[in-house]
Amino acid sequence: MYQTILYPTDGSEGSAAVADHVRELAAAFDATVHVLYVVDARGANYGLSGAFLTDEGSGVQADPAPDDDSGMVGEGTDAAATRSALVERGEEIVEAAAAALRDGEAPPETLTAVETGTPHSAILEYADENDVDLVVMGTHGRTGVERYLLGSVAEKVVRLADVPVTTVRADEDE
Repeated sequence: MYQTILYPTDGSEGSAAVADHVRELAAAFDATVHVLYVVDARGANYGLSGAFLTDEGSGVQADPAPDDDSGMVGEGTDAAATRSALVERGEEIVEAAAAALRDGEAPPETLTAVETGTPHSAILEYADENDVDLVVMGTHGRTGVERYLLGSVAEKVVRLADVPVTTVRADEDE
């Protein structure tokens, strides 16, 4: 029924909680799992990566610097270097997620990918291009103004996907 499962992840603990569900579904259907990270390329980003990726200086851009959890750097940051660092960080995230899926009995075959774009669009495009049968992703369970302001990648994927989408809500504590 499900031969190819797409597991979009942002590397968060909530997203990691989805791994158990993905592993169980992959085992039940002997499915291949595609682990996907999306570098959010929108100028005003509230999506998966926390990055501002415009070529003009915006005054504030994200940089996944290991010394600084805020990831914020000032004017003059090179957009290409930032983009490259975010792709590299995405590769680390998908490799860690794939390794977590392979940890245990009957590990699924996994493929990893890092895409750049608007998260929900990149997820949907990847699903179409790779003949995905099921998308399994986390949701933060935001409501009200927070959901309106931040949007919901999972909600957009659910509404627009041509294939079934299973969402797993992260614990409210996370």
